[in-house]
Amino acid sequence: MIKQPPYLKKGDKIAIVCPAKKLPKPIDHAIGILESWGLEVVIGESVYASHHQFAGTDQLRARDIQHFLDDESIRAIICGRGGYGAIRIIDELDFTAFHQHPKWFVGFSDVTVLLSHLTAQCQTQCLHAQMPYTFDESTPEALSSLKKALFGEQQSYAYSSAFKNQTGEAKGILIGGNLTLLTMVQGSVSEMDFDNKILFLEDVGEQEFSIDRMMRMLKRAGKLKNLRALIIGAFNEIEEEKISFGQTADQVIWEVVKDYGYPVCFNFPAGHIDNNLSMILGAEVELKVETNNVQFKYL
Repeated sequence: MIKQPPYLKKGDKIAIVCPAKKLPKPIDHAIGILESWGLEVVIGESVYASHHQFAGTDQLRARDIQHFLDDESIRAIICGRGGYGAIRIIDELDFTAFHQHPKWFVGFSDVTVLLSHLTAQCQTQCLHAQMPYTFDESTPEALSSLKKALFGEQQSYAYSSAFKNQTGEAKGILIGGNLTLLTMVQGSVSEMDFDNKILFLEDVGEQEFSIDRMMRMLKRAGKLKNLRALIIGAFNEIEEEKISFGQTADQVIWEVVKDYGYPVCFNFPAGHIDNNLSMILGAEVELKVETNNVQFKYL
């Protein structure tokens, strides 16, 4: 059974950390938004640290996260940004105290390494959602979805897909995140259990052949065959190849999974986009997929 951390309430303390790349700009605006929700924001040592491209050394970033994992007064940990670096420190973290007193852990992109580990090893829900670095460009809907998720407000999403979906209905536990990082943790203790799950995938800045390679790796490893449904979020900023691959990212993914028969929806509003709606990994959800219309709700 996947545990649900306690929902936040006004007056709760939350922490901001940077487990990967350093911040290129202040996040005062984001801090102000979190405080306007009635939260007390504690700024971690890593937030304004710098070591080459990272938010401080590996040791500093691990120490900073460990401090807030262990601090029972901190009710949520929000990652300031992604980039690259979480995989360098994941094995230095001790989740014993977190496992006993779970709290919300929030982020996306490179933070998928930590989200996957918390889902796999701690059996705890966590949040694939906007981070302070992305608050400035975020839609109001995406920020509202983060607030509702943290404070326990019921929510559902509905949208229209430009790419033709594979229709059907499914209920199950939601897992997933960034395709590249989910592929990178395969075979490790941070690997999620894909069987009978609703899998969500997104990515940014890849090329079609790379997406094809990762999807086929997951297929060959048996990770895709026993899903209840597949949700494809934003695959954007695709790098142009000198010689065309001949398929878009959506077409690449569809070719890999089209024979499985479970519902597959495309263009889900989550990922490296302004309207990055919050996805509660580990939560039970219901998905209704029509040819171009999709309904998603938490149960």
